[in-house]
Amino acid sequence: MSMGIEKKRIHKPEWLKINLGNNSNFSMTGKIVNNNGLHTICKSGRCPNMGECWNRGTATFMIAGEICTRNCKFCNTQSGKPLPLNPDEPRKVAQSIQLLKLKHAVITSVDRDDLGDCGAAHWAETIREIKNYNPHITIETLIPDFKGNKNCLQMIIDARPNIISHNMETVRRLTPVVRSVARYETSLSVLSYIGKSDIPAKSGIMLGLGETNDEIIETMNDLLNAGCYLLSIGQYLQPSPRNIPVAEYIHPDKFEEYKSIGLQFGFKHIESSPLVRSSYRSIDFMNIN
Repeated sequence: MSMGIEKKRIHKPEWLKINLGNNSNFSMTGKIVNNNGLHTICKSGRCPNMGECWNRGTATFMIAGEICTRNCKFCNTQSGKPLPLNPDEPRKVAQSIQLLKLKHAVITSVDRDDLGDCGAAHWAETIREIKNYNPHITIETLIPDFKGNKNCLQMIIDARPNIISHNMETVRRLTPVVRSVARYETSLSVLSYIGKSDIPAKSGIMLGLGETNDEIIETMNDLLNAGCYLLSIGQYLQPSPRNIPVAEYIHPDKFEEYKSIGLQFGFKHIESSPLVRSSYRSIDFMNIN
């Protein structure tokens, strides 16, 4: 690898022990998701918080199939040629959320660069169906960049989720190494467009890929300048041998330091610790003034 990414594999520290969970809520969530033929980023992304979240009866639903048109080196989602969109998926997601009795839901998706609108209309229909079946629910949408197409972004805004999130993933220098198609400036423009609406913009970054302290600070400032005031910061964990290796495991104290710095800079809410992922405790981002 180049640009600061180390090939050498390093051992996980003690603070990254994970509780996978196995109680009744965990089993029920998995059963409902499987019975409806749905996908979750919890499983496809091998999220370290799956046990905690599923035990609490919550999940992050991944729409538009399970095959991504991109091949980012940090991501464990299958890449290739996706199947056609399932027109019943918006209703099935909405009904599953109803069965789980969720008060707050997170929706994300694979990238669908094969579609003219990158799946934006399917996204909007899913949000509308969730609200139809669950009128009191709050929704966070973790969206792809839609190639920076503002008409696609406006479809999501018009569907009125409570938070629209789009991840920067990493710092400017490492973006071409870590992400296959997405560009740093494109992601900033997506967040800036959202930030100009009346819906809060949120983003997330991973640490441990070889970034420097100054680069993290630069990314924080870029996000704030784009009108993004909600942020999640977590440790990158290599999901499989084919993914890019971890360059460094960042101590929890450093995550606390970045949280403190970010709040001083002007972020309204930050979740920052080694096991934080984009949708982790997303309900805590609601009603942030």
